[in-house]
Amino acid sequence: MKAEVRRQVHARLKRIAGQVTGIQRMVDEDRYCVDVLLQVAAVRAALDQVGKLMLGAHVETCVADAFASGSAGERRKKSEELLEVFSRFGSVSTR
Repeated sequence: MKAEVRRQVHARLKRIAGQVTGIQRMVDEDRYCVDVLLQVAAVRAALDQVGKLMLGAHVETCVADAFASGSAGERRKKSEELLEVFSRFGSVSTR
């Protein structure tokens, strides 16, 4: 993974950890349910963005390298891997 992408992912995850801590505090303070749910939705959206960054990095590095290698086996393996990722994370937003 490129250093810049790693930095972006790390920063986003740190921010998400803070959001989750905030949600825990809201629950402890017995805050209004809808307010908590809105924060949960915000964390999900933030995690989707991390997934999008990670997927982009994977395609730009690992997948591109496999296709450049000329190995049919490596291309097939990475194609199958991508299909599995898309099936598991197909609900990731492209916003």
